[in-house]
Amino acid sequence: MINIYFVGTAGSGKSSLVRAFKEWMTLQGLDCITVNLDPGAEFIPYDVDVDIREWVNVPDVMEEYELGPNGAQVVCADLMAMRASEMAEVIETFKTNYVLIDTPGQIELFAFRKSSEVIIDALGRDNSFLVFLSDPHLSKSPVGFISSLMLCATVQFRFSLPFLNVLSKADMLKEEELMNVINWSMDPDNLNYALTDGGVDPRTVLNIEFFRALESVGMFREIVPVSSEAKEGFEDIYDAVQETFEGGEDLRSD
Repeated sequence: MINIYFVGTAGSGKSSLVRAFKEWMTLQGLDCITVNLDPGAEFIPYDVDVDIREWVNVPDVMEEYELGPNGAQVVCADLMAMRASEMAEVIETFKTNYVLIDTPGQIELFAFRKSSEVIIDALGRDNSFLVFLSDPHLSKSPVGFISSLMLCATVQFRFSLPFLNVLSKADMLKEEELMNVINWSMDPDNLNYALTDGGVDPRTVLNIEFFRALESVGMFREIVPVSSEAKEGFEDIYDAVQETFEGGEDLRSD
């Protein structure tokens, strides 16, 4: 099985992308299942095949531990690790090729908790791939783009897994804004110019230093615009997974 984790900030469109990508993969004749790792999800826009809420969920933890929603989310994140092996066994029963994993809405609950590493190891680290969703409203400004790129880098360094940075909800941006983001990701000089276009102040200097650090560690790659509504960018995600695990060969559909 190949595990594809969809990671991003709250509201970046993870669940919508999982839904749309599964529909796209099914049309391509590729067998896949969906996994929900958000113990606090109130609504999921797709049929969930494996749901962490069957083992751990926020309402029960709030009641048992007398916690508020935020505290319960943190406790749930840790309790999930204790059920990782059980969840892995259930996933194995599907005998599928691809597992689309929808991570918690609050990115810190996935990116910065030890439990996530336990889950990744239980499901198979060698067969795991990260799709990081960059929020379009944050990324459309030079400073926001740097912030989003730093968050993507933090997640990638945290797990050391192959990854793809996608611009989620790309259809919500104007054509000029979209092209700016793509150009910044393709040519660091364009981003450097955009950062200094309005003059240089201490904030600009700080962002330039962040920019140079990200450039030095190879975080500048062409960002892939995707849209769950317009059904765009899915083949690029497919190709990235294909290149990583199949060496350019067709993805398995048997």
